[in-house]
Amino acid sequence: MGEEETTTAEPVTETKPLSERDLRVSDDEREHVVGVLQKAIGRGMLDLDEFTERTDRALASRTRGELNAVLADLAGLYHPAAALTAAPSYAPPVGYGGYSTGQRFELNAKYSSLHRGGPWVVPSELVVRNKYGSTKLDFTEAQVQSPVVHIELDAKWGSVEIIIPEHAAVDLNSISDVKFGAMEDKTRSNGRMGNPRYVLSGRVHGGSLVIRHPRRGLFG
Repeated sequence: MGEEETTTAEPVTETKPLSERDLRVSDDEREHVVGVLQKAIGRGMLDLDEFTERTDRALASRTRGELNAVLADLAGLYHPAAALTAAPSYAPPVGYGGYSTGQRFELNAKYSSLHRGGPWVVPSELVVRNKYGSTKLDFTEAQVQSPVVHIELDAKWGSVEIIIPEHAAVDLNSISDVKFGAMEDKTRSNGRMGNPRYVLSGRVHGGSLVIRHPRRGLFG
């Protein structure tokens, strides 16, 4: 009888390609981010406790994704080699390519209610016309195409409710015409740094404008 030959199969290993945010960081990169945090505290974007906590996280970071997480909500300040992680990202609906730069998208609610929420695509410029109706714009899960979104309001005897994520901010300084109505910023983010930044303009006549963060809890 001939000798039986046996072969042992070598284990097969698969190597998945790493993304930029999974790459390891060096001491120089950690020190660079600490320097960025020092600029943030100098601009009043962080208090001393926040600076200390984020510095500790930066020095303990192993990957670029972890490192940039400490800067993700500081508009204009980020580590260029790492991916932002604070704002949610969504793929546009199938067959939809988004809005062109500078394109103004108009929403109208007349004697009716209008609601935008979920993973909807937001252009850089919005016009909201509301007459004897209600408009609710929820940006919590939205795919925002630019760091600054301009929203022009034309509200007459109707309500407008705008919901923004915790890391975002609003600018209400261009709304100078409020008659027989009310405007309330429950986020207290007007004039503060945030990403994205929602810049509101236009007028509110005989209606209400409320800006708030998402509600927390079972019945949010």
